[in-house]
Amino acid sequence: MIEVIRRAIAPDAKAVLFDFDGTLSLIRTGWMGVMVPMMIEVLSELKTGETEAELREVVENYVWRLTGLETLYQMMELAEQVKRRGGTPLDPVAYKRRYLERLAAVIADRLSALRSGHCPPERFLVPGARALLEALRERGLRLYLASGTDEIYMKEEAELLDVARYFDGGVFGALDDIHAFSKRMIVQRILALPGVEGAHLIGFGDGYVEIEEVKLAGGVAIGVATDEPECRRPDEWKRQRLIGVGADYIVPNYMEWRDLLGHLDEPR
Repeated sequence: MIEVIRRAIAPDAKAVLFDFDGTLSLIRTGWMGVMVPMMIEVLSELKTGETEAELREVVENYVWRLTGLETLYQMMELAEQVKRRGGTPLDPVAYKRRYLERLAAVIADRLSALRSGHCPPERFLVPGARALLEALRERGLRLYLASGTDEIYMKEEAELLDVARYFDGGVFGALDDIHAFSKRMIVQRILALPGVEGAHLIGFGDGYVEIEEVKLAGGVAIGVATDEPECRRPDEWKRQRLIGVGADYIVPNYMEWRDLLGHLDEPR
């Protein structure tokens, strides 16, 4: 269940950065199945002669590359793709609004069940996530949560899942001003703390951006290749891409969190 891509250790770790959707939360499971078809639909309307399969490859590649950044970046790329094909794009905000409206219909029942208390938070957490968070906090590590999802939504969802309380370093999400938040900014904030260096950072994520930023900083990156919503085996599509961007370890869930922390604790 723990795939070692390269032996990486962090016995002196002080801070941990988590992505949210797909890394901890399963509330938005299926988001790519909403975003990608919407974008294919937009590009298909331009009648360029490209097949749906060809458009899907284009869209999936840039959606993946931008996963972890604020959602607006994916919509900005969609607008650019429309331009390249001779079309006149909508404002990226309009594309984002269309996507969020469709996604809202998919996740409405999940949010309702959590708000009403009719289902436990664990139903929409990656298996083993709470035990891992508890263990990291008990070790005295400072935890940060950062998401490309709009902050107003992800903060509520983190509260509904009862995980916000673990993140004493802060809970951060996308803002209307794309220059006001990024995962790179959070990493830089962590590294600016007294006595904290890149080797003191551990990152968990199922997307491109958080893995890349943690590795650039010199930290250890755990790629969470969640096969949502069951999360029982690695999703091969995610796995290949997480390895490609530099993940040191690949896990499908956190059921073997003790063994994972054992890998990270090995002496130098």
